[in-house]
Amino acid sequence: MASRKITKAGGSKGRGVATTSKFTINPRVARRSFMKIVAATAALAGMSLGPKVVRELNAQEKKEAYPGSKMVRTVCTHCAVGCGIKAQVQNGVWVRQEVASDHPVSRGGHCCKGAGAIDMVTSEKRLTSPMKRVNGKWRKISWKQALDEVCGKLLDIRKKDGPDAVHWNGSAKVSNEMAYLQRKLAAFWGTNNIDHQARI
Repeated sequence: MASRKITKAGGSKGRGVATTSKFTINPRVARRSFMKIVAATAALAGMSLGPKVVRELNAQEKKEAYPGSKMVRTVCTHCAVGCGIKAQVQNGVWVRQEVASDHPVSRGGHCCKGAGAIDMVTSEKRLTSPMKRVNGKWRKISWKQALDEVCGKLLDIRKKDGPDAVHWNGSAKVSNEMAYLQRKLAAFWGTNNIDHQARI
């Protein structure tokens, strides 16, 4: 059994190296090696768990579980990578998903965000109407009221402090087309103060 006693080698100036009676450890190399081991273990775990967590149902299972449904090929919108998703749609509703094993980018893989992409549609926590905090409590309001209040406040800011008083922030959650419209809105607003959330 190795001694627990650790001494510093290498002099009083410069970085010391921790030593014991049986071995020598360089802290920087040890940390780097540890990180490599953790990354490799996580990758292997992801490869082994992936097919079990999000597996493709056979044709009979799909027919029994979701009669009248169809598979729609799409992409994950959580980031700009664009991993492939097979969305199973029943009566116009996204009911389950599979990885697209033949997709050229993701090759049948998903990160944790992509694996839960369907929650954007099915989650019980998903908001379906605008909310406004009144006297410390959230209450539903109409889309008209929400748009009127937000637009009114924005126009007040623009009138008082000019178009550069507002910063428009893009999101990895939007499509290319929505990103184009966001940039167009900033331009019509009269400012170049627009950036992507990934840089903030």
